[in-house]
Amino acid sequence: MSADHTFVTVQSRGVIAIPTGIRRHFGLDQPGAQVEVIERDGEIVLRPHVAVPADQAWFWSERWQRLEREADDAVAHGRVAVVTDVDELLADLDS
Repeated sequence: MSADHTFVTVQSRGVIAIPTGIRRHFGLDQPGAQVEVIERDGEIVLRPHVAVPADQAWFWSERWQRLEREADDAVAHGRVAVVTDVDELLADLDS
């Protein structure tokens, strides 16, 4: 997306409308999309924020992310078993 400048009017209660093309580009055209508002050096910066759906929050927990890193490390270092069927899987799990 280009660095075009667009002027929007601040409506009552401070509401502004982000132009359609910009909303689509940053995935802000979905219900519940959020924008982080930052005040910095005399500017107001809007940063798109994609919230994690409630039914996926478990995946982003500290514990689960630690387990994901451990699994990635095991795969990267060849500490994995490759099986071709259920019986082989069960035998591997029993060993």
